[in-house]
Amino acid sequence: MRTQNRRSKHRQWHRGRVAEVSFIITRADLLAPQKEQVDTLMPYLIEVLRSALGRTAEKLRLGNVRCVSAKRGWWTKHVKEAIWDRGGAGWMVGKVNVGKSNLFEVVFPKGRSMNGDADQLRSETQQEDPLQADPHAARMHSDDTAGPQSIVGAVEHSEGLDQDDMGGELLPPAQTEIPYPVMPIISPLPGTTASPIRVPFGKGKGELIDLPGLERSSLERYVKQEHRKELVMTHRIVPDQQSIKPGQSLLLGGLIRITPKTPDLVFLAYAFVPLAPHLTSTEKAAAIQTGERASGIPTVGEDFAARSTSSAGVFQLKWDVTRRRAGPLTSSSAARLKPEQLPFVVYAADILIEGCGWVEVVAQVRKRGSLAVRPSAAPSQEAGTYRPLSTSEPVGELNSMYPVIEVFSPEGKFIGIRPPMNGWLLNKKPDPAHARKKRPRRSMRSMKATRVSAP
Repeated sequence: MRTQNRRSKHRQWHRGRVAEVSFIITRADLLAPQKEQVDTLMPYLIEVLRSALGRTAEKLRLGNVRCVSAKRGWWTKHVKEAIWDRGGAGWMVGKVNVGKSNLFEVVFPKGRSMNGDADQLRSETQQEDPLQADPHAARMHSDDTAGPQSIVGAVEHSEGLDQDDMGGELLPPAQTEIPYPVMPIISPLPGTTASPIRVPFGKGKGELIDLPGLERSSLERYVKQEHRKELVMTHRIVPDQQSIKPGQSLLLGGLIRITPKTPDLVFLAYAFVPLAPHLTSTEKAAAIQTGERASGIPTVGEDFAARSTSSAGVFQLKWDVTRRRAGPLTSSSAARLKPEQLPFVVYAADILIEGCGWVEVVAQVRKRGSLAVRPSAAPSQEAGTYRPLSTSEPVGELNSMYPVIEVFSPEGKFIGIRPPMNGWLLNKKPDPAHARKKRPRRSMRSMKATRVSAP
C-alpha cells in the first residue's frame, strides 16, 4: 500500500519493525466458475477497494491485493510463499465469516522445518504438551465449555510471553512448533475463533496469527434460528433473471424488498444471495414483508423484523454497461457499433446486502431529451463533497436521467450500493443443446431451377 510517487519506499518501518499491509479477497470461487474469469475482475476489485478506503485512497497504489480461493486453491500458493519469504508475524485481520480460518489452514507453510527423519517427526507430532492435550485452550472456542473462562486462562498463561512481541501480554503463548500443527477449527458459525491463535513455523523464522473476526452488523438477529446458517454463501450461486415490470417488486426471503421507482420501465434483477427470490405486485410484497398478509411464500424473518421494516434509501442505477450488455451490436466480431451510436443506454448497479450477498439490477433506457448525450460511466464528484460509495442518494440530489429503485429492509439498514460487477454475464446458465438454433437447411428452389434449365 504505497503512494503513486515513484520514489516511495516499498517497505515502511514502525518502531524498528517492517509494517506491510496486504489485502486478500477470500472465497473467489463465489464470483466466477473459472480462475481466468476472476483474474479479469482484479481491476474492478481494486477500484471498489479504493473507493471503500475513502478520499485518501486516490494516491495509493494498492499493489498488495490478492484474490484467492482456499476451496479451489486459486493463488494460495503465492500467498504461502510470500508468508514464508517474509517471515516474522503475519496477522490475519477481517470480519466474521469471511474465511480467515479456512485460508489459514491452506496458506500456513507446513512441513518446512522437517529434517527428513520420519521417526522423529512421528514422535514430535505425538508428544504431549499442555496446549495439545487441551484442545479448548489451544483453539479457544466460543462454546459452552470454552467461554470467558478460556479467555481468562489464556491471559494467565501469557505471563511468560516476551514483552517485545507485537501485542505484548494480550496474546496467548505460541504453540510448540511442529511440522504439521493443529489448525484452527473451520465453522460457518460466527465467533468460532474467540481468541488469537499463534502457530510458529520455520524453526523460529515466523508465526501466523489468526485473530477473532471483527463484529459487523448483520441480518442474523432478524432471521429465525433455523435459517441463520443459510445466510452464509457457501457455494457459487447461478441466479435466474427476474423481470420486474411496472407495479411489481422483488421480495428476497420475505426480508428484503426491491421496488422500482421509475415508471414505465422494466428492470432486470439477478439475486446473488442465498435467499429465495419472489416476484409479485408491490402492494402484495409490502403486505407480506410487514406481516399484514399471510401467504405461502417462505419467510425467514422473525416477527419483530416485519414490524421494523423501513426504507433503506433510494438508489440510482448510474453506471453505464451498454458495451457489455449490447451483445452482438457492440461485439468486435459482429456489428462493431459504438455505444454512442445505439438508440438506448443500459444502466446497472449492485445492491449490497451486508453479510449475505448482492443483487445485480439492470435497466435499459431509450435516449430522448436529456438522455441524447451518453453520460460517463462514473459520476463526477466535486471536491469536498465526498460520499461513501455504499450510501444512498439524498432525494433532493436524484438525477432524472438515471433509473431509480428503493430498497426496504429491517430498520432500514444492511443495504449498500457499488458499481456493477456484471456477475450474471460470468455466471449465466449456458443454453441447453435442444434450445440452440441449428443452421437452417438450404433452399431447394434454386437447385430445382438449375435442374430444369439444364439441357
